[in-house]
Amino acid sequence: MSSKLEQLHALLAPVVEALGYQCWGIEFLSQGKHSLLRVYIDHSSGILVDDCEKVSRQLSGVLDVEDPISSDYTLEVSSPGLDRPLFTLEQYAASVGEQVKIKLRSPFEGRRNFQGLLRGVEEQDVVVLVDDHEYLLPVDMIDKANIVPRFE
Repeated sequence: MSSKLEQLHALLAPVVEALGYQCWGIEFLSQGKHSLLRVYIDHSSGILVDDCEKVSRQLSGVLDVEDPISSDYTLEVSSPGLDRPLFTLEQYAASVGEQVKIKLRSPFEGRRNFQGLLRGVEEQDVVVLVDDHEYLLPVDMIDKANIVPRFE
């Protein structure tokens, strides 16, 4: 996690949790003059638009006072959804048995993209089975990871 993301997480996660939600993860996408700050929230009973609105109002107030982002940005508060992104080793461990799509920051064994069965977590590695080959992907090399939704 970058220092900017760590700073944002330290600032925003307590606000989300004080409102009774879980801070699932934070993405900060710097896009030139205008960036996107996306905060994923979760709750055992699910997330509705009203929940996102409530959290967004509180986070906006904190962000206005603390001003951690110097450029223009858009704040987006969202549910992780069916194709939920994975941010922490705990989230990977809780998702064992799911199909996942993982994109790495740099190539590992000649490739950056992996899609397969999430087998587990070993220390700081995520274990993924792709085409009968098991890969141990270092979590700090993962740029983006999502669950692949199953529709049955």
